[in-house]
Amino acid sequence: MLFAFRKKETQAQNSVDWATEYECCEKRRDFLLLATRTLLQCIRQFALDIRELNSLEFQTGLAELAERMGSEEKLSAKQAGFQRHAQDIGEFAEKQNSYLRERETEFKAIIDILTKAMVTQDCENREFNRAILQQGRRLEEMTRLDDIKRLKQALLIEVEQLQAAIREKETRESERIETLSRQVTTLNNELQSVRNESERDGLTGVLNRRAFDRHINDLVARNTMKPQDVALLMVDIDDFKRINDTYGHQAGDRVLVAMANKIRQSVRSDDLIARYGGEEFAIILPGASLRNGIKTGKQICGVVASARYLLEGMPPADVLSLTLSIGVSACRKGDSATALVSRADKALYLAKCSGKNRVQSEKDCS
Repeated sequence: MLFAFRKKETQAQNSVDWATEYECCEKRRDFLLLATRTLLQCIRQFALDIRELNSLEFQTGLAELAERMGSEEKLSAKQAGFQRHAQDIGEFAEKQNSYLRERETEFKAIIDILTKAMVTQDCENREFNRAILQQGRRLEEMTRLDDIKRLKQALLIEVEQLQAAIREKETRESERIETLSRQVTTLNNELQSVRNESERDGLTGVLNRRAFDRHINDLVARNTMKPQDVALLMVDIDDFKRINDTYGHQAGDRVLVAMANKIRQSVRSDDLIARYGGEEFAIILPGASLRNGIKTGKQICGVVASARYLLEGMPPADVLSLTLSIGVSACRKGDSATALVSRADKALYLAKCSGKNRVQSEKDCS
């Protein structure tokens, strides 16, 4: 009996040991997963946003890998995916280093040009200084004149020449500075214009899908390292196909522009609005909780539903009343951009299925 009791006691103890070990393994796994995803997000931050290097594709791949690490996928599949991405990381790092070396060479060439320009400027300054010194010597010689009248006349001539030389030098330098300033302003304007065009939807003027993906990935990456509230609203115009079928695609385009303007008027200046695709918009609310996101979504729904729209060329009797369906999600600890968008999409689908013209959140889908 004593032996049987001790055997049961040993089995119970082993069971407790295994449970403790399992719990420790779980904690180690969670820590290593968080560390891996954090490191991948850090690598994304170090990847420069350079179009020639396909940085967006590389960053998107890292985001997908980070999400994959936390999935329930088989270990062998995870290992294969990680090895492929590890090779991509090395190749991208080499391409980026090569790109930076090339830019360094170009900057050295620019510095060389500027240095030569400074040498030229220095030569001009030396010539100017030499002329001033010569005039100084002439002024010194004048002091030897006994005739006050002749001294005064000669002095006036030298002063006029000195003033003319200074004015000429100031004019040259002013023209040179103005020319350089115009060139810099033109280059800055062109750069900003190209940057805006690459990030804006051509029809509505809000951010495009590419810019949205970059912003949401950056926000989620920062959230991994420093938690902050971020709410996401996925917005869809109800029965938009009917508008296109009834009034034509041009009328549909004008509705999209009107919706973008209505949304812009209903959110804060630092909130990000993007055309996600077709008649669907996405709104990123930095610093907003899920509750605040739902509140903002309801405000937008109310503003749009209460307005009436008369499109150009339509008879006055054909006044449009439009509504929106909105799905809301909020960023969680260890979240990924794909997961955040997916939860908002599911909430949007629920809003559509529940009768439209409403806001549903990720909590309603659980």
